Amino acid sequence: MNYGKSALAALFCTAALQICGCLSTGETTPPAPEERKTMADVCRFLKDAGVYYIATVDGDQPRVRPFGTIHIFDGKLYLQTGKKKNVSKQLAVNGKTELCAMKGDEWIRLSGTLVNDDRREAKASMLDAYPSLKKMYSPDDSNTQVLYFKDATATIYSFSRAPIVIRF
Repeated sequence: MNYGKSALAALFCTAALQICGCLSTGETTPPAPEERKTMADVCRFLKDAGVYYIATVDGDQPRVRPFGTIHIFDGKLYLQTGKKKNVSKQLAVNGKTELCAMKGDEWIRLSGTLVNDDRREAKASMLDAYPSLKKMYSPDDSNTQVLYFKDATATIYSFSRAPIVIRF
């Protein structure tokens, strides 16, 4: 078939409206999420999920492992690890990361750059939020590491609604 530019544009718009669910309601704009989501909602989602999987790069090899710490401090979303671990060494070379978790019928993908924060206050806040870690880590040791997300984008997906995108 030979479609003109206008016909192709109309087909594209129709497909886009069908994908976002607008065509069946007659609307011409995508449906708004139930509510505006924030970094706190991302943190709550990850805490409720309990475990999330974080991906890093090791040379040309992706590496994925489970994590469980997530915490807001000083207006930023943090996670915690040990400086002796491979994940810390990989993030020192390339701080870009992505994590994924599932909770019920929703899943989240969070990507951004993890930035090291060596402040004692940041470490202490994380350890206070996760007291069980105090058996292995201290805000004053040379191993405890907390990192926060910079230029982060989280997307919460579900099979029953359009994705919700949160940037912080």
